[in-house]
Amino acid sequence: MESVKTLSLLQQRLTHVSGSWSVDEYNSLITFYIRILPRLMEVERCTIFLKEPGAESLLSMHGTGLESNVIEAPLEGSIVGRVIAGGQSVIENNLRVKNGYHHEADEQTGFQSRNTLCTPIHNVSSNKVLGVIQLLNSLGSDFFDGEQQKELEEIAGYLSISIESILLKKKIASIAREFDSEVTRLEFDAVTDGRFIAESPAMREVLDLVLVLRDTPVNVLIQGENGTGKELVAKMIHENAGKDGRPFIPVNCACLPEALVESEFFGHEKGAFTGADRSRKGRFEEAKGGVLFLDEIGEMPLIVQPKFLRAIQEQEGSRLGSSDIIPYDVRLISATNRNLAKEVEKGRFREDLFFRIFSVEIEIPPLRERKEDILPLALSFLEDTNRKFKKNVAGFSPDLLALLEEYPWPGNVRQLLKEVERLVALTKDNLIMEVETCSRELLAFSRSNYVGDAAAASDGYSLPDQVTALEKRLIHKAMKKAAGNKTQAAGLLHITRQGLLKKIKRYELML
Repeated sequence: MESVKTLSLLQQRLTHVSGSWSVDEYNSLITFYIRILPRLMEVERCTIFLKEPGAESLLSMHGTGLESNVIEAPLEGSIVGRVIAGGQSVIENNLRVKNGYHHEADEQTGFQSRNTLCTPIHNVSSNKVLGVIQLLNSLGSDFFDGEQQKELEEIAGYLSISIESILLKKKIASIAREFDSEVTRLEFDAVTDGRFIAESPAMREVLDLVLVLRDTPVNVLIQGENGTGKELVAKMIHENAGKDGRPFIPVNCACLPEALVESEFFGHEKGAFTGADRSRKGRFEEAKGGVLFLDEIGEMPLIVQPKFLRAIQEQEGSRLGSSDIIPYDVRLISATNRNLAKEVEKGRFREDLFFRIFSVEIEIPPLRERKEDILPLALSFLEDTNRKFKKNVAGFSPDLLALLEEYPWPGNVRQLLKEVERLVALTKDNLIMEVETCSRELLAFSRSNYVGDAAAASDGYSLPDQVTALEKRLIHKAMKKAAGNKTQAAGLLHITRQGLLKKIKRYELML
């Protein structure tokens, strides 16, 4: 944990420094040079062109008299283009007349140029050209000379350092934001043994919310399908609160017999009912000062909900067989795979209890909606399972990785873990895991959706089989790109919607 504290301190300093820089520094710097250079170099006008990567022309809004105009100079055929290409200063003392103007930019500004001095702005670290400073019409004489060129090249050097400093600051600010994300991840790894995978934006939002809740002891409701990791998130909220030694007491409300629910939560005294041969603390007492985690709270029997409501509201209660009041001091974190609001509407959950069990709600998306997490999770499970089974399976085949990413995972993270354990168990050491070793569910999905190249390869040279496999694959890709919209998918495939429906039925595709 010491390394986490050190990184957090560095993170705070970096964020503070990056936050002190003005967003307008870049424009302010260029404007400053535009303002002082005409006076310093005794010229009528000054323009600064900055190169855009990949662009075929140079745009400048930074120049004398360009408050509302933009000068565009092509890279080919212009003086500034020659300076960019050659990396050397150029002096033109007798500009040729073209269409009544002496300079390619004069037609855009209405200004007439007699002579010009252009100097490149070099990148300090790589010596590449960042842009050009252009001076127009020397006031001291009718021409620019080598001394003025030398002075402007020196000024361009200082401008280059300033520009790179600002660009570097922007890069550091970007690194600071990335660093903040990495420190956050390290903090969570420290309390979850690195098992919490949050590569997807959806899980990043969950992670950010957990960080906020660690310092705010409100009751929380975690919602999500079975197997999404609701208990892990609850433990993270508890463990990140920095209260070492405080209890975390989990209770699965779906597994408690209705007759024992009240005794389970509130405890009982000896002789309170048949079989109560000794006194016993309830879960509220055991969780004192910590967290009571109620998994599947939607399954709590209605008969016990009124007393449960009072215990939460008053933070006190009494054991069965006793009138003594016991203070609780418990933070409640609940989880469910049901829509509790609908359960209230149907009369299966008390409305007053619904509003008492949580102040903040966390929605954990199913694995199929956060595909970025699938492969990192699979790799983490492979490492853990190799260690657990004392094996050394090398990894996943490309076809298998493609299948894992495409499969919808109705059982979520729990099903993915089970699948990886199966694959490791059935694969010899130092070999990679293949699609053929997957469970029936994944094999059926692979065959009907043509995921990866394994199906085609197994069919040899049979042209009809290859055509069928290709059609399945293209239909699957089109449906995925069209987000399940069959009309759009048919358009991508250049067939009618009716034709697509016939093929889906013929191939028994699971889309």
